[in-house]
Amino acid sequence: MTATEPAASDAIAADMAPQPAPGATAPRTPLIARAAAELVGTAALVAVVVGSGIQATELTDDVALQLLANSTATVFGLGVLIVLLGPVSGAHFNPAVTLAEWWTARRGGADVTARELAVYVPSQIAGAVAGAILADAMFGEPLVKWSTHDRSAGNLLLGEVVATAGLILLIFGLARTDRLRFAPVAVASYIGAAYWFTSSTSFANPAVTIGRAFTDTFAGIAPASVPGFIGMQLIGAAVGLALVAVIFMRGKTDSGTPSA
Repeated sequence: MTATEPAASDAIAADMAPQPAPGATAPRTPLIARAAAELVGTAALVAVVVGSGIQATELTDDVALQLLANSTATVFGLGVLIVLLGPVSGAHFNPAVTLAEWWTARRGGADVTARELAVYVPSQIAGAVAGAILADAMFGEPLVKWSTHDRSAGNLLLGEVVATAGLILLIFGLARTDRLRFAPVAVASYIGAAYWFTSSTSFANPAVTIGRAFTDTFAGIAPASVPGFIGMQLIGAAVGLALVAVIFMRGKTDSGTPSA
């Protein structure tokens, strides 16, 4: 036999194997793998946010440069994580996104079930806490030290509504227009921009907010400020979904059925 014959036979066997029907749903990754992806992804994201914040404050006293370093690292880190883990879990890393997907699933949209919601959210929160502790450990900071960075001002809470609404509008707008392939660049770019155009520096994520309370560093948030931030993020998610429903409203065919 020639060296090419095994490869040819493998190709023939692959062609003869049963194929899914057109339009059929592909087999889903096991839930435990998706939960692990959400935990690891959220941990890595928070480690990037907190770690780059610590590094920035050690390198310069200029707050503008600190924020630039922090936001730049977050943009690149988030983009990489979405590319890597998106095919496994959808790369939510954010209870607001998971809740929004679950809500749209109840109305015939995306496919997050109540069981998946109950697994994803705790995984994201655990990952966020672990990521903050890991970042502190890497830079020789106390592993757990509650943040003293108060972020309870009303203008900061408004910033969280805006940041989260924009994030949900972006993600679900891409889904409605069949352009989720652009999500790694689009979502990372939006978060990078929102660092600068929102007063709160765009947490836009309840799990990340909880995790950042565990570190008294540049990226931290005082525990007393956490409930207000999370409440505004959930309001922002609702606003974002409402904007998606209006802006990306589906038309109807002559027969009265919704168009594709």
